[in-house]
Amino acid sequence: MPYGSRLATMMARRLGRECVYMPSARLALYVALRRWCRPGARVLMSPVNDDVILFVVLAAGLRPVQAPVSVWDGNIDPAAVPESTWRNVDAVLTTNLYGMPDRVVELRRRCEELGIPLFEDAAHAIGTHVDGQPIGTFGKAAAFSLSKHVAATAGGFLAVEDARSRRELELLRDDLLVPRRLRGDLAVTLRPLARSGVRGLHLVRPVWRTMQRLGVLERDDFRMALHAPRLSGCAREAPSLAAYEPWIRVDLHGFRARHGALVRGQLAVRMAGLDDDLARRRAGVSLLSGTAWTSPALRDRATYDGPRPLFRVPLLVRDRDVLVERLVRHGVVSGYVYDPPLDDYAGAEFVEPSPDPSAARWFASHVLPADPLLARKITNALTRELAAPSRPSVPVPAPVPDTAPPAPLGQ
Repeated sequence: MPYGSRLATMMARRLGRECVYMPSARLALYVALRRWCRPGARVLMSPVNDDVILFVVLAAGLRPVQAPVSVWDGNIDPAAVPESTWRNVDAVLTTNLYGMPDRVVELRRRCEELGIPLFEDAAHAIGTHVDGQPIGTFGKAAAFSLSKHVAATAGGFLAVEDARSRRELELLRDDLLVPRRLRGDLAVTLRPLARSGVRGLHLVRPVWRTMQRLGVLERDDFRMALHAPRLSGCAREAPSLAAYEPWIRVDLHGFRARHGALVRGQLAVRMAGLDDDLARRRAGVSLLSGTAWTSPALRDRATYDGPRPLFRVPLLVRDRDVLVERLVRHGVVSGYVYDPPLDDYAGAEFVEPSPDPSAARWFASHVLPADPLLARKITNALTRELAAPSRPSVPVPAPVPDTAPPAPLGQ
């Protein structure tokens, strides 16, 4: 039996696609890019994205091309991508930021016209659908993360179109895995329990402040340190996962460790509760959607499609950085802030900058990702802090839904 086949089967039943178990979504994405992209290929992607994903693309020997994005959700705006850019990219990578779906129908159409692959980063989007179809089933391959759901701290999947691709990718994965260590497996198993204990005992604030003072956090800011001179030298070795591992492993050192039966068994139990997790997320999204801070993109889509089971709810606020610090006093740590955009963070040496970076800069500096599982707590905290909603000073078009409203009965 292939490694992780039980978990892969569970995910395949949910998606209706062939799935390969991976220790992490970042390894899943790397494997997909290596399988379908030649070294030097140009990949269109959103600049409002985790910096780890940038380093995964670089490690695969590819050139990240930053796309214009929607000011309302940070995902690629296909209509704003210049035709000259479309003609010169070799692949497209979605983000589905915080679980808000990319314009995958339009992106798939463009990719089919150009004969290039569409890759879906679905790490934030388990349970998200467009036109009744699950995110992760529109492109050539899709990377999923269990560390973003069901309180897991490891595990992921690569979803692909057919069994032949699945078997090829299993072999590629096996070549990249490093041997498991009991200490690492125990850490992966016990870390979710420790986090639950910290939350249950209302110790989030003191524990977080202590970690900051001790310097044990790997990021001093929203982005990790770039170390540009060292990063430049790695380009000579790309494609190479080992060369870029110091960047790719941040926040998840076991991203390519072969998990033992202990970890895989725990993940199977947690996956069995995934639908309950998604239901609780929908309830939290419903609550946050009714606030003044929520992005209009979320509110408009929810009117006919119901609340989505988002990983985080994009709230748009003034003085975002100040609020991030103040929320810690209320026991809320706001992660997954991707500011500045990747082209400002990395520069033209490492990425091709967006032809219009204004929307990405505005969104990245104003979005406050809110955990829907803490919806009431966050709403109360923002109310006490007198948080003000924010909208762009320059008028922008209303958000365009990614699916059409259902026709009335009888039509």
